[in-house]
Amino acid sequence: MNNLEFRLDQHSPTPLYQQIAKQVRQFIATEQLKPGDHLPTVRELAHDLNINQNTVSRAYLELEQEKVISARRRGGTIVVAGMDDPSITIARQKRLSEIVSDDIVKVLSLGYSPEDLEAAFYLHLARWREERRGVPEKPESDSKTSIKPDTIRIVGSHDLALTILTDLVKQSNEKTNFDIVHAGSLGGLIALQEDRAHLAGIHLLDEETGEYNYPYIKRILPGREMAIVHLVYRIQGLMFARGNPKNISGIPDLKQPGITFVNRQEGSGTRVLLDIHLRQLGINPKEIKGYEREMETHLAVGLSISRGEADAALGIEAAARSCDIDFLPLFRERYDLVIPVAGYRGNLLAPLLATVASREFKEIVDKAGGYDTSQTGTTTFL
Repeated sequence: MNNLEFRLDQHSPTPLYQQIAKQVRQFIATEQLKPGDHLPTVRELAHDLNINQNTVSRAYLELEQEKVISARRRGGTIVVAGMDDPSITIARQKRLSEIVSDDIVKVLSLGYSPEDLEAAFYLHLARWREERRGVPEKPESDSKTSIKPDTIRIVGSHDLALTILTDLVKQSNEKTNFDIVHAGSLGGLIALQEDRAHLAGIHLLDEETGEYNYPYIKRILPGREMAIVHLVYRIQGLMFARGNPKNISGIPDLKQPGITFVNRQEGSGTRVLLDIHLRQLGINPKEIKGYEREMETHLAVGLSISRGEADAALGIEAAARSCDIDFLPLFRERYDLVIPVAGYRGNLLAPLLATVASREFKEIVDKAGGYDTSQTGTTTFL
């Protein structure tokens, strides 16, 4: 049995049995509970939470009716979500359809647009994907990975607009697959240099010129014909817990005692941006507690803050919204897709490039917040 930590709020208007049921669903969603795992018995959980056994029984009954768990004689209560039993699969698919349909009707009846709904869906889905993969703190090496002929390989900086883009492409082109490696903007350009990627997502500020991306492309890929497809302008800023309990008002506050920072990995555009401003402010990174702790995506650092593991991070507004934390806007930056010209003109990337230029993509990204798509899809060649 998993070591699960249930937390009940006796003062919440939500009944205790519903709180228990919700937490079981969250344990399953984040894979702390997996198909075949046993839940605590009614008696055990009631004893641990110091509540009536009927409350736990009611929670388990609700979950069993949803085909989430199954109570078996002498077999205890187990998780059934995701099992291959056809009777369970059919019932669960029907339930999923009902939930989605009911929620869509409810949201639209409240005056939200389909684009509002899609933007919220993609932001929250991205967060749950990050939760389920355990939020690794360092990217895996991709140096030995070969590119599959039917797969678009993207190496570079993490961005939620890019996640929305790839999801939309897969919806309309079932045969298109993606292999995405979050190696930072510099890592993306190096992958292109070594022919280990079809395209790179980058946002690199050149301290000398104040220009984004082009100086780095010229330095790292000299003499190569490249297409630079503009994806979005986006807002970078400081992320922190709801209500800003540490009273963070800018980058200088990161060195204050009692504030724990969480950083992006070396080579990421966000790390480059932070280091430039630390130098301009005369702040030694060693003065910032947590500067050396690295994570590979904006969602990873956002989740670290939402869990109370850190107080602040530099990241994008869309990630803060996804993780339900506060955000202080500081910088506007350019995020581009860098593509070798031969690949840009080939068939493999055609569905992706068409989606970048689509009205649907721009509307969803605009609704996600923290983005400007006024120049999205414009292309220049180097």
